[in-house]
Amino acid sequence: MSEKEKEEEREDNENRETNQNSSEIDRPGRQFYIPSQIVDEFGEKGRDHLRQPFGSQFLLALTAGSFMTFGAIFSILLAEGVETQGIFYLLSGLGFAAGYAMVFISGAVLFTEINVLLPSYLFNKANLMKVNIYKFWASTYIGNILGAVMVAVLIEVSSSLNAEFYTELSSYLDKKMKFMDHGVKGWFEVVVSGILANWLIGMAAFLTTAARDITGKILGTTLPVILFVAGNFQHSAANMGYFSMGVLASDKYSWYEYILFNLIPASIGNLIGGGILVSLLFSYAYKDDIQTSLGKKKKY
Repeated sequence: MSEKEKEEEREDNENRETNQNSSEIDRPGRQFYIPSQIVDEFGEKGRDHLRQPFGSQFLLALTAGSFMTFGAIFSILLAEGVETQGIFYLLSGLGFAAGYAMVFISGAVLFTEINVLLPSYLFNKANLMKVNIYKFWASTYIGNILGAVMVAVLIEVSSSLNAEFYTELSSYLDKKMKFMDHGVKGWFEVVVSGILANWLIGMAAFLTTAARDITGKILGTTLPVILFVAGNFQHSAANMGYFSMGVLASDKYSWYEYILFNLIPASIGNLIGGGILVSLLFSYAYKDDIQTSLGKKKKY
């Protein structure tokens, strides 16, 4: 055997030994889901929501809307009286994140979350019963509004909040409704702002789904929520909480102005932001990696 052959044999033996040792290493499991698994989870959650009885769907939508009003109130209370802008935005965002954390962890059904879950289901399954999907979408939206109003009424009846709260609430409402002064241009500005808002909330759902423990889920929810609150991006479900309090506490804006000049265009933007920029984008990017149990076979 030549010297060269001996050297090659020695290298082969070393490689086999290294591979054997590597296979015996006890590697810890990942503490998060990878993106393709997250998209798959989105689709399965969307399917699970659709399979629930209508009564359960509607009650969970009411609950989610209730949490939005609690989040709106907490965002105002935490930041009340804070004059440093950065700290104000941080505290306000943290307050609203409490409402979203309750939604995501409890399994409540929020309109802007299903804008991510249902498209993921649609993009990964054929032969859908579309009537059921549209009915679910509509009932969730109505349920969220009713839940938000219900909590606002209870809070008003309780007389728990002080005058400073309502002064701060008025400034929040002015920020939400400032687009009304821009006419038609302002209406489309709300649409674009809604796209940005639900892009971020879609990523909150993405990060929350990725986490495999309660701490990670809360943190994953908090960061995008702080960003959308600080940016004054128009998120229809969040605004339901603020507007429910505003209708009862002030006559500066009427209920139809809240709906026509904010909720409707914001909701359109939210559908685009969640469905296209999160669900469709990631479904397409990871289409070859998604191992789905939704009924669509993977192509090889």
